[in-house]
Amino acid sequence: MDFIRNFPLFTIVLSLFSGVLCYMLKPKAARIYTLFYEGFLIVLIGCVLFYVIETGQPFTYVMGEFPAPWGNEIRAGILEAMIALTFLVVEISSISAGYRFLKTDMDESKLNLYFTLVNLMTAALMALVWTNDLFTGYVFLEILTLTSCGVLIVREIGRTTLAAVRYMILNLLGSGLFLLGVVLLYNITGHLLMVPMKETIAELASDPAALQVIGVAVGILTIGLSIKSGLFPFHFWMPDTYGWATPTSAALLSSLVSKAYIFLLFKTYYRAIGIQVLEKLPIHNVLLVLGVLGMVVGSMQAIHTNNLNHMVAYSSAAQIGYIYMGIGLGGMAGYTAAMFHVMAHAITKSQLFLTTPRLAEVAGGNLRFQDLQGSGLKTRVAGAYFTIGALSMIGIPIFAGFSSKLQFALAAVSQSSDKKIILVMLALAVSSMLNALYFVMTIIRIYTPDGRTGRDVMVHHHANYHLPMLVLTLANLLLGLKSDLIIDLIRRGLEMF
Repeated sequence: MDFIRNFPLFTIVLSLFSGVLCYMLKPKAARIYTLFYEGFLIVLIGCVLFYVIETGQPFTYVMGEFPAPWGNEIRAGILEAMIALTFLVVEISSISAGYRFLKTDMDESKLNLYFTLVNLMTAALMALVWTNDLFTGYVFLEILTLTSCGVLIVREIGRTTLAAVRYMILNLLGSGLFLLGVVLLYNITGHLLMVPMKETIAELASDPAALQVIGVAVGILTIGLSIKSGLFPFHFWMPDTYGWATPTSAALLSSLVSKAYIFLLFKTYYRAIGIQVLEKLPIHNVLLVLGVLGMVVGSMQAIHTNNLNHMVAYSSAAQIGYIYMGIGLGGMAGYTAAMFHVMAHAITKSQLFLTTPRLAEVAGGNLRFQDLQGSGLKTRVAGAYFTIGALSMIGIPIFAGFSSKLQFALAAVSQSSDKKIILVMLALAVSSMLNALYFVMTIIRIYTPDGRTGRDVMVHHHANYHLPMLVLTLANLLLGLKSDLIIDLIRRGLEMF
């Protein structure tokens, strides 16, 4: 059974190898290989999850058997395995469901290059989940940035080029700030491994002068990852980035990439800085306020847009606000709610971005709301999947979104501050009403007959679309109906942190 301890490293190394291999394969072979190897990774991570649940202990894999502070470490616990498993399920579903649009949005001869980028992205995602070293986190942060720009720009139209350039500039700014924060922490502590850094920071935090310097480093690091993940007011790049990308890329960027940045930030707080030290800094309150503002402002901007993809993109900005609000609340309840929403939003948002092009396809290729009227009647399967995702975002019971908002409400009630309770409850109520407003209006529109005739509509839904969308729907229902099981596992994972 101890051989399972090698599996987290395998997920990174195999993904890097697969990226090189897919570049040499033909496009069809690259796609088939990517789907099979990512399925294999799901099996490996499932074994890791089962192993850490059975043993009740996380494990650390020391690279090259060099001890701290010289070695590099990979750490696996329940929470890391759950996040990695969610990422891979969403990724393989997005590749399968959006493949037909990949062939139309880019030169088919370049599809193997696309899968090369996807596999390198997978390596970066896995590394950010497993790593126990801040500098390794930075290295794969940059790999994730470059591959994200690559999968965005493959749709060779002017808007995606502009969006990719803007996305690249902002992400490089965020990466630079993250690196600066890491350098400052290394200068203070002399460590890059998370646990030794946390131990040193705990000793230094008793000195007010040292605590102030630590606060500056943590603040710079937080701003960097906030820019990359799209926290308000740094979310303005989302509509063009997600709205003009090919569906698979939009699903990957919104569901996985932004969540990987957040998870790295959360891991840095928990394992490198220490929750006790973090509570002495104003970071929690700042994230709480910005998260609440993101929830409301993102939803308001979603209402005012006239493009379905842009609406879903602004909705992503609001959902990112939910996650940061949970981190800002702090405590076991707040962190649990934030990590649950990472999983819920990853599954639901990919489902939405993979259905919008199907609705547009029967509306003359347009994503404007006036052109989408009746599209849900012409492609009932896509309309049904979109409705499920929308109801989850609103927070209707049995879906993941309801369980997520319930956890945020419980986290707010657990707070000792009446002001925080009122702020969070009010934000949840306002954001939920706004979510209901624009998603319900969209559902009504796509199911309202347009009264026009003579339009040639060709709808093809094959198994490579039905199966992944069914998987995402079942995952959504699992998080909604079995949330108590998922919440318990997340709490156990946090206790292992």
